[in-house]
Amino acid sequence: MKRCFEGIGLQCFLKDGPMAATQSQKYLLVFDFDETIVNENSDDSVVQATPEKKLPESIRQTFREGFYNEYMQRVLKYLGDQGVKMSDFKAVYEKIPLSPGMQKLFQFLSKHQNHFEIILISDANMFGIECSLKAAGAHSLFRKIFSNPSSFDKTGYFVLGPYHSHNCPRCPLNMCKQKILVEYLEERAQEGRQFERIFYVGDGANDFCPSMAMKSSDVAFPRKGYPMHRLIQDMEKNQPGTYRATIVPWESAIEVCSHLQEVLKEAS
Repeated sequence: MKRCFEGIGLQCFLKDGPMAATQSQKYLLVFDFDETIVNENSDDSVVQATPEKKLPESIRQTFREGFYNEYMQRVLKYLGDQGVKMSDFKAVYEKIPLSPGMQKLFQFLSKHQNHFEIILISDANMFGIECSLKAAGAHSLFRKIFSNPSSFDKTGYFVLGPYHSHNCPRCPLNMCKQKILVEYLEERAQEGRQFERIFYVGDGANDFCPSMAMKSSDVAFPRKGYPMHRLIQDMEKNQPGTYRATIVPWESAIEVCSHLQEVLKEAS
């Protein structure tokens, strides 16, 4: 059961705006956010809002692998203690640069909305993602956004929660992107929407897991040299034939755009 939170921190976001589904949308396009849509890790970027522009070692040393969400809860409390307010967070998120070529890709997608249903799955937070996408003029492209619930409490502190719980050994405790993707596909199938192909654009280790659920006709776009790409390469080397999706690494999102253009040409 998905939980949706009202207010600033919507955990899942659904719209019937410009990117509302049409019957001709044959393809599902899935994006990660940090270091995929934007060219930085937004959790690192918000630290720039502190007077020292860095975290004390006492906070940094509390990080444990697989418990990143809990770590960020402590980071955000520290930022609140330093007087960082909603407007400061918003200003940081709005200034995070897009990855190379991403604006071009968004322009292409805005012209071909009848072919692609677009969603975003991110282990960042809903407030930051919405601020960034709105600043980039790309918010309306996404039919649904899945991210960790976030809000500002009565004292003005930015608070973060986990997305869900799961049993996947590959993923951090608060989010398995494969679980989210599979449940979304099941939900859309129940609503009468089947996709011919899935395209997944990502960079991180947690993007590798959902791409494992894809078929040979689907396409994984791992950012070249980043953890998702390295994990795919390791699997191809150590377990040939296990990874099924077609692999198209990218340095600029223009390469993603070019591939999608070819897909539309072949389908026409």
